[in-house]
Amino acid sequence: MVDLFLDRVLVRNNWDQDELNTEREIIGILENRILMLFFASAECDRCQEFVPTLNDFFKRLKDPFYIENPALLALIYISLDESEEQQESFLKELHKKSLFLAYEDPYRKELQAMFKVTDVPTVVVLRPDCSVLSPNAVEDICRFGCDCFRNWQESAEVVERSFMLNEEFDNLNLRSATDPVRRLKYKTEDDKRKKRWWKVWEKQKPGYEEGEEEQDGRWDAKGKEGERGPWRKR
Repeated sequence: MVDLFLDRVLVRNNWDQDELNTEREIIGILENRILMLFFASAECDRCQEFVPTLNDFFKRLKDPFYIENPALLALIYISLDESEEQQESFLKELHKKSLFLAYEDPYRKELQAMFKVTDVPTVVVLRPDCSVLSPNAVEDICRFGCDCFRNWQESAEVVERSFMLNEEFDNLNLRSATDPVRRLKYKTEDDKRKKRWWKVWEKQKPGYEEGEEEQDGRWDAKGKEGERGPWRKR
């Protein structure tokens, strides 16, 4: 599903309507998630009636007040409105954690054709690989509520990563899985540099003799061998 929106601009349905327009942002918000594409229009009475149910469904799966770990789920509103004013009025009714495409983006119509949406409201549910899990989940959401997501999760085989960072990661320093190995490597190299510097400093001390370094090395080697040696029974 990341590929589906990778070259697009998604907008958060918050007060500032923040744009997600970089590859890192799109991947961060959509990767390894089940995606709901909500096709609707402000002029549709059935859409207006369905919105409270959809909001409650989404809130119970994403809001920390209801659930400890927010579900790996994303909701994108695909507007079929006749004007930008209609779209803006409809967005005010949708959950603030949902996303949407700008009204002037022609990709809205492409998605409608791609998923053969002929009626509204329609909720197309997609697996993380962009394959269709449900062509229209409106009825299931109304009938089964949050149990729908559990069925989707099992069918989609979404990986539940309890160690994943929160979605609001803009101010965090992201580290890769190889970070501990890299830190150990750098620490080892730092120790080597310190050891070389110490030897140079020792040679510059007054009264230093060339044989001291070799002798110290032999004593260090003996000490290490003694530390590793087996315990002897008396």
